[in-house]
Amino acid sequence: MDTNALDPETGTEEQEQAPRPAAIPIESRFLFVDVAAMRAKQLRRGALVRLDDEDFASMRVLPHKPERVAIEEVRRNLVLYDTPATKKLDE
Repeated sequence: MDTNALDPETGTEEQEQAPRPAAIPIESRFLFVDVAAMRAKQLRRGALVRLDDEDFASMRVLPHKPERVAIEEVRRNLVLYDTPATKKLDE
């Protein structure tokens, strides 16, 4: 079966997106802030929001600012991140 569907309004094909893997939960509040800040920067530059309509419906207040959306995405483990390897000091 074809995974592409024709959008009736625009007449263009929509492709189904593969499920996004969940990120490792962030335990450090400093890392949380850094990841959320980088994600907010991506959103301000035009990145697509990773929250679904269901996610917005479960929130008490709808976030409109990219920073609030980024915080919610990081809290729900929707943002993949990578930390640099630490160097060990030679004694």
